[in-house]
Amino acid sequence: MQSLIVSKNESGQRLDKLLAKYLNLAGKSFLYKMMRKKNITLNGKKCDGSEKLAEGDEIRLFLSDETIGKFSEIRIPDVKKISLNIIYEDEHILLVNKPAGMLSQKAKESDESLVEYMIDYLISSGQLSKDQLRSFRPSVCNRLDRNTSGLVVCGKSLPALQLMSAVFKDRSIHKYYQCVVKGRIAEKQVITGFLTKDEASNKVTVHKLEVPGSVPIMTEYEPIHVYEGYTLLKVTLITGRSHQIRAHLSSIGHPIVGDFKYGDRKTNEEAKRLYCIHSQLLHSYQVIFPELPEPLTYLSGNTFHAPLPKTFTKICSDWKQEAPWEPGIQED
Repeated sequence: MQSLIVSKNESGQRLDKLLAKYLNLAGKSFLYKMMRKKNITLNGKKCDGSEKLAEGDEIRLFLSDETIGKFSEIRIPDVKKISLNIIYEDEHILLVNKPAGMLSQKAKESDESLVEYMIDYLISSGQLSKDQLRSFRPSVCNRLDRNTSGLVVCGKSLPALQLMSAVFKDRSIHKYYQCVVKGRIAEKQVITGFLTKDEASNKVTVHKLEVPGSVPIMTEYEPIHVYEGYTLLKVTLITGRSHQIRAHLSSIGHPIVGDFKYGDRKTNEEAKRLYCIHSQLLHSYQVIFPELPEPLTYLSGNTFHAPLPKTFTKICSDWKQEAPWEPGIQED
């Protein structure tokens, strides 16, 4: 018999959800059968799995250690050691300035992503034990394309992961980007269109008019500085669709420099030759938190910035003083 005391990170969820994490190799039918037979109890009573757990609740597993071991697997990420660029951290959240080239979440089993690096960091720093990974895995609350840099919010606790994922989904959190595009843009603009996605090629197309299967998109951009045929933009996503900024700006003739999927080949070759730029100059530089409930009320209205990566300085090194809103250039 094993006794599990529900922790803060495990509270607030249904019992069957927690059991499916703890005994992650067992089928649902096995778990429900064990509850019906009272081989799994909650606070000494029969349970059916629908109960919502509170911190301090006791779950008893009247199962052999061999059975529990058979149905329980702890997955510990084995990744290379890297130093995360942490912008802010507390007991609930971690804000990371993700570099271009890093996945937010892995696409296939062999991938290494920010999620695995974050878990490795939390284990190495003593904030997370391997045993705690049985029932809760910290993760990212928002995602950026592999070659887009900038702020990613990570949930270290279950309430934070749930709350922050919700505000990204309902778009009550405000996100702002910076990018360098081809050509001269003279004034602030809000552009609209319709977007379709080809899942096979993982590429989107922007249309002026609605077409079957399309979704509406809206993007706001504001020129900050123009320099020798390039423009530094501040961009706000009014809608949030896959590859929206990259494809939308390209559709109006101002592709992002270094974007090899939606960009201009000649511009990209020039940027690569002159400035050694190998990925799109698109950076998520600012987030502003909305009003948040407990336990994250202390973050309500807070603003966080991620410095521009050094790749930006290679093409616009003299823009720093002319962009008063720009939070600084990242050092080594």
